[in-house]
Amino acid sequence: MIDYQKQIITAVKKVMPAVVSVIVAKDLKEIAADLPEEFYNLDPREQAFLESKLRQAPRDEHGRIKVGGGSGFLITKNGLILTNKHVIADPKADYSVITYDGKKHETKILARDPINDVAILKIDSGGKELPAVELGTAKNIELGQTVVAIGNALGEFQNSVSTGVVSGLSRLITAITDPLGHQQRLRGLIQTDAAINPGNSGGPLVDIEGRAIGINSAVVFGAQNIGFAIPIDQAEKDLEEIKKYGHIRRPFFGVRYMILNKSLQEKFNLPIDHGALIMNEGMPGDTAVVPGSAAEKAGLQEYDVILAFNKKNITEEETLEDLIASCKIGDKIDVEVLRNGKKLRTKIVLEEFLLHR
Repeated sequence: MIDYQKQIITAVKKVMPAVVSVIVAKDLKEIAADLPEEFYNLDPREQAFLESKLRQAPRDEHGRIKVGGGSGFLITKNGLILTNKHVIADPKADYSVITYDGKKHETKILARDPINDVAILKIDSGGKELPAVELGTAKNIELGQTVVAIGNALGEFQNSVSTGVVSGLSRLITAITDPLGHQQRLRGLIQTDAAINPGNSGGPLVDIEGRAIGINSAVVFGAQNIGFAIPIDQAEKDLEEIKKYGHIRRPFFGVRYMILNKSLQEKFNLPIDHGALIMNEGMPGDTAVVPGSAAEKAGLQEYDVILAFNKKNITEEETLEDLIASCKIGDKIDVEVLRNGKKLRTKIVLEEFLLHR
């Protein structure tokens, strides 16, 4: 037991200097413009009290108010940082990073992954070598393996360390990944009972050797000991894209869908038991088939059922998103569709995911 504890302590000491705080700050005018409708329904005295508190809130050297934050971790000695996309999702906010030595750095956002909850930041190292976390792999991790979640968000959760085990692999969850409340399906996640909280979200999930195998990402609220991390291998693919193209590229099909199950099969009186039912399950204003996408160009419609993609059946185990992720931009794909009880076949060309969509 003593040797086991020493291993964990050694791993934490190895990693902690490279774990950073990501600070989210906004001007008072921007904060006021984004106040929810519920604020204006409050009693005038309550409004005045909250406005007074907001005006008195501590400000940085540029007069901005801290409105949030999370963790991240350095992965190169010249200042590349990994964190969660949801930590830096607000386009109206300014972002800075505080390193373990207490120094504050202006931050450049290199990329937000359009599919995964991953973002890549860059700070100026000032010509110095910064501490960096060694990257491992999630490909060989096993159930029951010891892991450590580390964070360094300023405030309530500063220098957060929690231990646990890998309790699940290749998990699928739906998470909110931006300030507007948009939901996103996150796939292939590592499930752990190591406590994931707002302090260590964006920080590394490391093995007992101190190698990053994931990025702490999400927690199931209302459930005990259920946290999730993005496999580090997904982030490494993003880094390769950045180096090669200057941004993250992803193949894009252009449908919103639900995987067919018995309930949907009965509801829509469908004669098949597998596939992806095209329908809008997201925010109001979203369309089931994205305008201008490969799916629209191929004539796909809401309530079509995509049975097969690239000659592979779509199931709960191998979803449409999984199959798209296995393809490349520009690939010509055979698609089999069920529409009004009849099977149709068409071909599509996968395009690059564009953020303005």
